[in-house]
Amino acid sequence: MSDLKKSNIDIEVLTNENNIPEKIKWTAKEGGVDAASAKALILSLWDEKDATAMRIDLWNKDMTVDEMKKFMHQTLLTMADTFERATGEKNMSEDLRDYCHHFADKMGILPPLS
Repeated sequence: MSDLKKSNIDIEVLTNENNIPEKIKWTAKEGGVDAASAKALILSLWDEKDATAMRIDLWNKDMTVDEMKKFMHQTLLTMADTFERATGEKNMSEDLRDYCHHFADKMGILPPLS
């Protein structure tokens, strides 16, 4: 018998008649998340057979442009953290974080200095 444990992350997307997402909810019971609302998601999966990334990008009709700018900025920052943890490539991760600062500056979403 295997020691592998199964874990599910469920994503529910409700669309209107034009297939535009109206609501996005996700559940990860082991993480304590139950039908939490989200305005957007980016899901990337690695296809080992084709050695390519597969992706689903969704956002609901209520997400504002300003929210999308912040969402993309924070997603890029977390990608830098993930890349560093997975590869140990500290210098490239710092380069990506530098770009994230540039992105936030250009998008006008830098937090005010305290």
